[in-house]
Amino acid sequence: MAQKVTTAVFPVAGLGTRFLPATKAIPKEMLPLVDRPLIQYAVDEARAAGITEFIFVTSRGKSALEDYFDRAPELERDLEAKGKTDLLAEVHNSTMPSGAIAYVRQQEMLGLGHAVWCARGLIADEPFAVILPDDVISGDEPCLKQMVDAYDAAGGGCMVAAMDVSTARYRATAF
Repeated sequence: MAQKVTTAVFPVAGLGTRFLPATKAIPKEMLPLVDRPLIQYAVDEARAAGITEFIFVTSRGKSALEDYFDRAPELERDLEAKGKTDLLAEVHNSTMPSGAIAYVRQQEMLGLGHAVWCARGLIADEPFAVILPDDVISGDEPCLKQMVDAYDAAGGGCMVAAMDVSTARYRATAF
């Protein structure tokens, strides 16, 4: 039986040039989609798949990402005092527990493969998932959960999620 997939690598070191000029000041993965940043959708998908360890491969200028997952005691106290329990729950959902999250620097932009390679010291020989936060895939069952379930059923191996995208659709959404 294969080892469980409990670790995910999030390569978030890139410059976000497809989303310029917004990414000149805000990291791409922190751009909001409705009411949450893209990275939150990726983390929620990972959690739904049973991921408990999160590795973010970052670069210079990504402190907003670290701040987002950190506790915000002043904000939490303020929301609690005002009885805003729904918002407080959202803040707690975006806070990662100590030890569950790690940050690794990609000091040179040498591509996606290199970004994943930068996390090698934290992964060892365990199976892991790679999640690209700027690719939000909506489905009844999260894509990563489907992949982890298929990995478990197959007893291990390598998997890649792919989907057919028509040329017309791609042209309409390309940046």
